[in-house]
Amino acid sequence: MNETIIGVLILFILLAYFLTGIELAFGMAIVGFLGYAMIMSLHAAMNLLAKDFFDSVSSYGLTVIPLFVLMGQIAFNAGIAGRLYDSANKFLGHIPGGLAIATVAGATCFKAICGSSAATTATFASVAVPQMDRFGYDKKLSAGIVAIVGTLGVLLPPSVILIIFGIITQQSIGRLFLAGLIPGLIIAAFYVGIIIIWCKINPSLGPVSDRYAWRDRFASVPEVAWPLLIFLLMVGGLMAGVFTPTESGSIGALAVLVLTVFKRDLNFKNLVKSLQESLRTTCMVIMLIAGSTIFGHCLNVTDLPSMAAEWAVSLPTHRHIVFMLIMVVYLLGGSFIDDLAFMILATPIFFPAIVKLGYDPLWAGIMIAITVMIGSVIPPVAMCVFIVKNITKVPMGVIYAGCYPFIIALVAIIILLFVFPQVSLFLPNLLMK
Repeated sequence: MNETIIGVLILFILLAYFLTGIELAFGMAIVGFLGYAMIMSLHAAMNLLAKDFFDSVSSYGLTVIPLFVLMGQIAFNAGIAGRLYDSANKFLGHIPGGLAIATVAGATCFKAICGSSAATTATFASVAVPQMDRFGYDKKLSAGIVAIVGTLGVLLPPSVILIIFGIITQQSIGRLFLAGLIPGLIIAAFYVGIIIIWCKINPSLGPVSDRYAWRDRFASVPEVAWPLLIFLLMVGGLMAGVFTPTESGSIGALAVLVLTVFKRDLNFKNLVKSLQESLRTTCMVIMLIAGSTIFGHCLNVTDLPSMAAEWAVSLPTHRHIVFMLIMVVYLLGGSFIDDLAFMILATPIFFPAIVKLGYDPLWAGIMIAITVMIGSVIPPVAMCVFIVKNITKVPMGVIYAGCYPFIIALVAIIILLFVFPQVSLFLPNLLMK
């Protein structure tokens, strides 16, 4: 049995593992180990298993993940998101659909200090939906917008998805952050536009709330200023080359901790909870990376990634069509297993083909991230929708119905980036040459 046949076989075995309910990290490690043993030797596979797990756990580069996750968890448990929402509501709540627009604005600001889509979704499901319920918002809009704003965490820095993509593909995390910034803000603006149009067509979806005096509005501005200042400190340091990504994460986590302690928003119980949740998330991600590393080494000796790249380049069709097919694979795969897990699994296979087709790696990373955004709100595996459903008890069908209009924004940004790639490449090329 030659290496190529073994490579195809282990892919099918891994797909079969998904049906057993086994954790993807362990599935990739087991299948990768067995495949490597078949091709090389059992002794070589044992060495590979030990080396890849040790390298993943001891890697300095991976320390950026727990730091950004910890920063987001502290901000979440300290109630920073609630105050951001209140500030946005005071400025925008008096217009039709204003509370939904305030949710987009508050989540966009919250993303400046939180790298987790799940944390963003959970925060605003707890804070925003009850407020919109109080003013008679349709559940379709209130639950749908909360589920969809969680996807902003995939693009806006500090994005855990972009950090992991950078580690897997050996791209600059700072440049990836900058590449995702403008598309992320454009998507947020698209979300606002869709809310306005939707509420114009059907005003009962988003009734107006109270109008606040300008004095009250300006009094709430400091609640927005502090998170944005921390964000500018982290990203500015990365752009100037003063901080490495790990140093940026540690400074951001420390700044959020000092801010919450100084304002007396974080008690000891919530600090311990933040540490526990960060540790749990970090262990999950590092195990995924370790498992994918073992599986990736197995695939490399089968030569499947280079064969896939050669096949993609040789197709008698336009390279954009080939790239769209790759995105469809990401979308379908992420619809049946966790989007992050599938990205870790698929990227070592498809990334060489994408580069060989002549696409900029940063641009490709942002396009893959947007595909992950879509996958997180479409059935059957839609993490953001599940979180909103568990917190708000709104039926899944209602949440999905509220998400679908906003998918138009994600499709629009994909088209925009295809036509104008510089939308994502402008900032990294300007600031981090």
